[in-house]
Amino acid sequence: MPGLLRPEDLQIIASDAEMAELERERALKRKQKQDHKELQEAFMARKVAPEAVERINNAVRIAAKNGQHHLQVVTFPSSFCSDGGRRINIADPEWPTTLTGFAKDAYEFYNHELRPLGYKLRAEIISFPGGMPGEVALSLAW
Repeated sequence: MPGLLRPEDLQIIASDAEMAELERERALKRKQKQDHKELQEAFMARKVAPEAVERINNAVRIAAKNGQHHLQVVTFPSSFCSDGGRRINIADPEWPTTLTGFAKDAYEFYNHELRPLGYKLRAEIISFPGGMPGEVALSLAW
């Protein structure tokens, strides 16, 4: 019959379990950081698609048929803004200058193609994880 575990054995078991848990947490954080980096790289490289006009027309037509007067068109992490979303959060009129990547390209498309037609573009922080700006939404209004 095997002997009873000693308190020293239990301390080793507990320590090993704690170290394994810490390693799992580190691996998860590394994975999340890598995923965020890949998402950001894709966001920075993305451009407004050539079929954007057709897609926008279809989306706003459906929204209008449903009685809506605005449509959320882009969401992205506030960390993708040059100021972390601060200007959007305080409704600073200069918020478009903080856009980067696809958001900047989308804003330029709006400014050249949609604004002259009478569309409005609204930016807002739509989530606040831990009390800090999280996701940004850009919405078209008519």
